[in-house]
Amino acid sequence: MWSIGLLAEHAGVTVKTVRFYSDRGLLPEAARSGGGHRRYGPEALDRLRLIRSLRALDLPVPEVDRVLEHEDALEDALEDAIAGQLRELGSRLTALRWREAALRLVAECTPAERPGRLRLIGAMTTPPSTAPLARFWRGWLPPRLPARVLAATVEQAVPAVPDDPTPAQVLAFARLQAFVSAPCDGGARFQPEAHRGGRGYRPELLYDGLTEAYALAAADVREGRSPHGGEALDCFVAAHAGALGSRDTPGFRRGLGSQLAAEQRLDGYWNLVAEVTAPPSGRPEPTPGAADDWLREALRKPQLTEGVR
Repeated sequence: MWSIGLLAEHAGVTVKTVRFYSDRGLLPEAARSGGGHRRYGPEALDRLRLIRSLRALDLPVPEVDRVLEHEDALEDALEDAIAGQLRELGSRLTALRWREAALRLVAECTPAERPGRLRLIGAMTTPPSTAPLARFWRGWLPPRLPARVLAATVEQAVPAVPDDPTPAQVLAFARLQAFVSAPCDGGARFQPEAHRGGRGYRPELLYDGLTEAYALAAADVREGRSPHGGEALDCFVAAHAGALGSRDTPGFRRGLGSQLAAEQRLDGYWNLVAEVTAPPSGRPEPTPGAADDWLREALRKPQLTEGVR
């Protein structure tokens, strides 16, 4: 049996460290001497070394305790603990990258720009949350959309947060957050007339179809092809026709083109999304706003309207 001092000496730690882990129940003592001093068996050295290895991975003491409690399944418990630490470390690194990019954004701007940028950044967490953007879209979209359609539309409209942003992306996201955090009537101004109701209007058919139409048009937008007829445009028109209980006819397409041209737009939102999601190199992924522009332009071409039967 080893004394606490001998165990500490063999492990290369202080007596205080051994006592700390013993008091936490991580390092059970084998017995007590007649004078009440702790005594440990040789197996305590291996356990103490394991504890130090786990702590060297920055696992908190409660997590170390959980791993040691499952020694019969040590590998599984250790794998779960390490995976959790990697996720936490990844989040911390992302936060640091956002903070660095925000500091560079402020450092590299002119003195006149600095107060405005500081206000924008001060209103944003690092890394930022997409929750305000999702709330904006849930308030902007028509009420009582089916949960599946609502989730798909919001997912398509809300950009992912870059893990390693540039200063320009930090600025774009801060402006995006400011845009969606404006007073509620600001968003209402951009709502299509159809959102305000009407007998027989079925917005779930519109947004279900628009999600598909934007996905179909994305390849053409990405490759820079001129707007043209085809599956994407047909899907786009069918979504509007289905929501209104109409048929896809030349007259309907002409009327739809005029209606869409008169609507308020969310161009500012989509321009900022394009900046947030712009990759360091290569072609950017088209936003739903860019796909919508492409489809509206295709709809304005007379030959694509008159050719419908």
